[in-house]
Amino acid sequence: MSDFVPTPTAPAPDILRCAYMELVVTDLAKSREFYVDILGLVVTEEDENTIYLRSFEEFIHHNLVLRKGDVAAVAAFSFRVRTPEDVDKAEAYYKELGCDTRRGSFTKGIPDAVRVVDPLGFPYEFFYEVEHVERLAWAYQLQGAGALVRLDHFNQVYPDVVKGTAYLNDLGFKTTESIKDDAGVTYAAWMTRKHTVHDTAMTGGDGPRMHHVAFATHEKHNILYICDKLGGLRRSDMIERGPGRHGVSNAFYLYLRDPDGHRVEIYTQDYYTGDPDNPEVVWDVHDNQRRDFWGHQVVPSWYREASLVLDLDGNVQPVVERTEAKEIDVTIGADGFSYTRKGDTEAGFKLGGQV
Repeated sequence: MSDFVPTPTAPAPDILRCAYMELVVTDLAKSREFYVDILGLVVTEEDENTIYLRSFEEFIHHNLVLRKGDVAAVAAFSFRVRTPEDVDKAEAYYKELGCDTRRGSFTKGIPDAVRVVDPLGFPYEFFYEVEHVERLAWAYQLQGAGALVRLDHFNQVYPDVVKGTAYLNDLGFKTTESIKDDAGVTYAAWMTRKHTVHDTAMTGGDGPRMHHVAFATHEKHNILYICDKLGGLRRSDMIERGPGRHGVSNAFYLYLRDPDGHRVEIYTQDYYTGDPDNPEVVWDVHDNQRRDFWGHQVVPSWYREASLVLDLDGNVQPVVERTEAKEIDVTIGADGFSYTRKGDTEAGFKLGGQV
């Protein structure tokens, strides 16, 4: 049984969406080349230590902050809330939970925010007030063929997915999809506020860590162009996995690694989840189409590697090992099989290097 996070008596803040991530990077020039020159994110402003970036459809100050530091890690998973009063609610909510909770302005463009180390050990931020900037949705002459138009989601790695999901459900997130097995083990779950498949997800593994941050394009061909661009620049080693089609979320995807190893997903074409009775989609951990709908192999680094996260003083959070079964081990390893057609014992399975 999971050791659940208590449900506060204070009301949860009304979260609108994931808004930005603050990354600590060790070489700001190399990171700028990756995120600006290669991926095409828009620079809102920058100085010798920090770069504020946004996607083409965004009107708030930034979707990504790159801050120079000694250890590559995540300083904040930031969510926008509906009203200024919801910032107060976030502060009260986490104070009741006994979390390290601080109020102030932590980045340019956001004058009032609450940052917390949440009960799972992740650095969360909640804000409403923000500086508006020019929305470049109509500036096609600036966008290019691989334009990143929105911040779509975060993905968090944590040992106990059931505990993490229950905590996020209390915070107002709705679970849309999950991966489980017949023994009742939950390997991952996807949760949303903005009526798509997810604003954040819980991936079972050693944590707290950050699995990836995801930006959306309009179409599949935008992702294919990014692959061609990386090939043309002789930077194809930055491609970790894909392009492909997910089973979970139904989205077209590409996973990249930035110069520090932070994982970035390029993502498009998931589905609407806004109805209150939207049914949760549950995938079998042995279904080889759950992670890639075409049954392609998942590289081991995708399961095992993730970014460290920081506390509010900039210290690296300790990583706790997952004690339940891990997805990489049970898909092929311990149980020895996966399937395309459940119950087909003569064909339909894939062995060998696939995880």
